[in-house]
Amino acid sequence: MTQYGIKRIQEKIGTEPDGFWGPKSIAACQKYLRRLMPSPNPWPKSDQKSLSAFFGDPGDESKLTVLEVAGMGLKYEGKAVHSIRCHAKVAESLKRVLQSIQKSNPEVLAEYAGCFNNRTMRNGSLPSMHARGAAVDFCPDKNGNSVSWPIVATMPFEVMEAFAKEGWLSAGAFWGRDAMHFQATA
Repeated sequence: MTQYGIKRIQEKIGTEPDGFWGPKSIAACQKYLRRLMPSPNPWPKSDQKSLSAFFGDPGDESKLTVLEVAGMGLKYEGKAVHSIRCHAKVAESLKRVLQSIQKSNPEVLAEYAGCFNNRTMRNGSLPSMHARGAAVDFCPDKNGNSVSWPIVATMPFEVMEAFAKEGWLSAGAFWGRDAMHFQATA
């Protein structure tokens, strides 16, 4: 992201717009996004016990539903996406987020990178949120797991705001990396 882009985010989150993304900007960004989230947050905490109590077992495809997204501009590897398999509990929320992104940043939807995938976390042994159908990825080429946001990664802040308004965690803002990843956890 450009220094100008970082300054725009800093102005929005209420910290000094100096173009430097450090601890003060990170804290202000997280506080800003948390204020956008519903209270109480509808999603569970991210520990395995809370996740299993809320979503059920990872990989349990009986908990999934088909979310129709035809005509919304989602593309996977350049091909139109007509539906997404996601956990039934996140479907309506995810649809509202996608509708919001369709209005603000439709180019992001054209780089959809998946939702349900029964796998472990990268470089880990615990189940991924994708294994529960409660995470979604966009724009992986510029927002990967080891790419710092917003210094290098390019995920638009408006996308993070859209997810935050539904209570979803944006990895880029909360982990400082993996800006392509959004998950339904508090």
